[in-house]
Amino acid sequence: MLGEYPIEGRRAVEIAASVERSVASGGLAAGELLPPMRDLAARLGVNPNTVAAAYRTLRERGVIETAGRRGSRVRDRPASTSRGSLGVDVPPGARGLADGNPDTALLPPLHDALAAAARGNAEHPRLYGRSSAIDPGLARLARAGFDADGVPAGPTGVASGSLDVIERVLAAHLKPGDTVAVEDPGWGSLLDLVPALGLRPLPVGVDDAGPLTADMAHALAAGARAVVVTDRAQNPTGAAVTEARAAELRALLASRPDVLLIEDDHGHAIVDLPLHPLAGSTAHWALVRSVAKAYGPDLRLAVFTGDELTVDRVMGRQRLGPGWVSGLLQRAVVELWESAAVDVPAVAAAYGRRRDALVRALAARGVAAHGRSGMNVWVPVSDETGAVARLLHAGLVVAPGARFRIAAPQGLRITVSTLTAADIEPVADTVAAAVSPAPARSFG
Repeated sequence: MLGEYPIEGRRAVEIAASVERSVASGGLAAGELLPPMRDLAARLGVNPNTVAAAYRTLRERGVIETAGRRGSRVRDRPASTSRGSLGVDVPPGARGLADGNPDTALLPPLHDALAAAARGNAEHPRLYGRSSAIDPGLARLARAGFDADGVPAGPTGVASGSLDVIERVLAAHLKPGDTVAVEDPGWGSLLDLVPALGLRPLPVGVDDAGPLTADMAHALAAGARAVVVTDRAQNPTGAAVTEARAAELRALLASRPDVLLIEDDHGHAIVDLPLHPLAGSTAHWALVRSVAKAYGPDLRLAVFTGDELTVDRVMGRQRLGPGWVSGLLQRAVVELWESAAVDVPAVAAAYGRRRDALVRALAARGVAAHGRSGMNVWVPVSDETGAVARLLHAGLVVAPGARFRIAAPQGLRITVSTLTAADIEPVADTVAAAVSPAPARSFG
């Protein structure tokens, strides 16, 4: 061991593993400064280049960050610490409004679609090297949906969910150390993924109309190599990019055609607001749509489109790894889409009624809340930890904003998917009693 630092090893891989173990166990705390490389090398009896290699590995894994002369320190939230672990367990008798899941009553039954897919597989089984990566029927329907929403022409691909697509697109274009502009507050899994890939997240503030144009301009000026934007049903704020905001962002991105643009439209089948895509503003781009929220998270499938180079790189790398997304699942999704298994307007309206009712009820009690689309409501608060604890004591479990924030002000995320009309007033009363009203402002 190195004095007060629980670091050991003779080779770079051993030193890096020792640091990772210490971070995971709490021996090295978030934000803690690591010893200078030369000091650590001297005390371990190794070459300074060995420690430099270990620190480089840790940076690429998202465990530490380096700030020049200020040294290296453990990230405030290392990639080995999932934001999901910051949640609150639902004790017996409490009401859980924290998990971000859809209402299971609004999900379609899957047995008929899976049975039809199985029958098709019996007639034409998928074999190694004999089928295209994406089912032709799925590609046709996905492309028709993109065309209807004004998404530029491009090839289509399929992967195992939105985050899978985003990870593959980032890996196809960026290298460790590159910066990525991300929404703040934003999707916790994405905020975990970026540093885990060895990339640096650059926060961009959000309001009800989407990413703030001034913040995005600042991120681009600071050297962001990629930007990730949620078009609708933004998690956790419920923001949706408006036509005016989209025009501003497209003009900004057009001035930086070298930047990689990734759009997440996971809410396309549960939101009744129109899509205002940014796609095509830059040379390399991708827009992804998951079936999780409307058809069920366990389907693990998302379709995407983009420029030819990006889609070709992603699908080519997929062929070297998993090979393909199950043809059975792809054909099941085709069956669900062709049979209109989800009444999209009705589902969007159901979530909209619950979300809007809670926002109105909170406003009537002097509590500012946000949520233009999707199934979540964001409530700015002055004391996030205290509010979560008071709500838990009152029998209500919500998601702490720390799951979703980098530098944004504190807040709470409330998932409305299971709320009934009778729940709205009691929930609003409980939330209003637990939080201190925060001034209306952007989320950034």
